[in-house]
Amino acid sequence: QVQLVESGGGLVQAGGSLRLSCTASGRTFSAMGWFRQAPGEEREFVAAMSWSGDNTHYTDSVKGRFTISRDNVKTTMYLQMNSLKPEDTAVYYCAATGASGWEPRYYAQFGMDYWGKGTLVTVSS
Repeated sequence: QVQLVESGGGLVQAGGSLRLSCTASGRTFSAMGWFRQAPGEEREFVAAMSWSGDNTHYTDSVKGRFTISRDNVKTTMYLQMNSLKPEDTAVYYCAATGASGWEPRYYAQFGMDYWGKGTLVTVSS
C-alpha cells in the first residue's frame, strides 16, 4: 500500500523558513512533487523532482526561494521554503508517480498518482 506522509508544517512569520518532509513507502516512484491549496483556491503545482535527482521543476512564484530535494536512503522528499510570504499560506501536499519519464508540465497541469493528506503552512504578515 502506497503511503505518503507529510510533516513540518506550522506557523511562521513572513521572511522566515520552514522545511517540509514527505516520507514515502509502498513502491518505488519515478518522480515526486509538492502541490498546495490555499483557502478558496484550486490546488496548484509547487515543485517536482525526478527520483534520480537529475531533474527539478518549480512554479515561477517559488523559484529562488524553495528547494526540493530527496534522501534516497530514507525515501524522503523535502521542500525547503525560505523567504516565506503570506501568499505561501496553504495546505501543502506531497505527491508521487510511478509513470516512466519526466513530465513536469504534465504534473503541473494534471497532478500525480498518489497523494499525502497534507500539512498546513501559515505565514503571518
